[in-house]
Amino acid sequence: MLPGMTTQYGIRPTMKDVAARARVGLKTVSRVVNDEPGVTPETAERVRSAITELGFRRNDSARMLRKGRTASVGLLLEDLGDPFYSVLSRGVEEVARSNGSLLFTGASAEDPQRERELALAFCARRVDGLVVVPAGDDHRYLLPELAAGTAVVFVDRPAERIGADSVLSDNAGGAREGTGHLVRQGHRRIGFLGDLPQIHTAAERLRGFREAMAAAGLPVAPGQVSMGPTDPASVAAALDRLTGGPRPVTALLTGNNRITLEVLRRLPALPYRPALVGFDDLELAELLVPGLTVVAQDPAGLGRTAAELLFRRLDGDAGPPRSVRLPTRLIPRGSGET
Repeated sequence: MLPGMTTQYGIRPTMKDVAARARVGLKTVSRVVNDEPGVTPETAERVRSAITELGFRRNDSARMLRKGRTASVGLLLEDLGDPFYSVLSRGVEEVARSNGSLLFTGASAEDPQRERELALAFCARRVDGLVVVPAGDDHRYLLPELAAGTAVVFVDRPAERIGADSVLSDNAGGAREGTGHLVRQGHRRIGFLGDLPQIHTAAERLRGFREAMAAAGLPVAPGQVSMGPTDPASVAAALDRLTGGPRPVTALLTGNNRITLEVLRRLPALPYRPALVGFDDLELAELLVPGLTVVAQDPAGLGRTAAELLFRRLDGDAGPPRSVRLPTRLIPRGSGET
């Protein structure tokens, strides 16, 4: 039976089969498969024809294992359904694919224990590296993995209690710009509706809001800030507090896309429409009436930058931990200009 005919029974063809079909040695097949020099064009074409006829595929996993690599990386996100994180994930995947690696993804649901379990499960399966959006505030559980050679880069939020690479947005700067924009539109009583205060991004955005208000000489009363869960009922209650009472806010800076969406749903029921600037852009935001003014991050850039840093580490970069901060961008569309 010819070597190539074994594939009809599900037996995977080997380099030896290709060599027999092309009437060359194993080393010649290896050179063609790995794009190495030393093979004449005519012989290389004969080998490639044999590869096509037999359906041969190079065993990359065996090759990478010999190098101590598995050609796979893990990505830990907060919520796979969040549009921000889905775009970030695509950025990581683009870079992983260009480096010949598969990407495995898991969601922590903002649960530190779940984050730890997923990270260690990925490491147990010998991923080469991890890109992590952290949920917890203590990442010392990763120290043995770092010592064993697993590369780890944190994205969107920094690592806690370990030295590790991080790629972040300029959250405080973006909130300063968004708040300053509302001040320039004439607003003096501006509210901030943010996520849980222990989340790094939420705390940074609140800091930027307060700094912009202080720079404008505007006091911030306790009733102008609401930090907490982002489920619909909690956001609705917070919005009622900010827009009710004897001194309601005239404008709002919302701390993330989930909060912004819920505020948009509730606006028609309010007795008046406050000016609104949302942190994070939304799909179709420009089609709203008025269009939604936002402080836009670059989630794809965050993902790409984190993955590029991860693969530099895998390629031997042994420098000290780096922190990369990407700028945000104010996009006026109408809702913050009322």
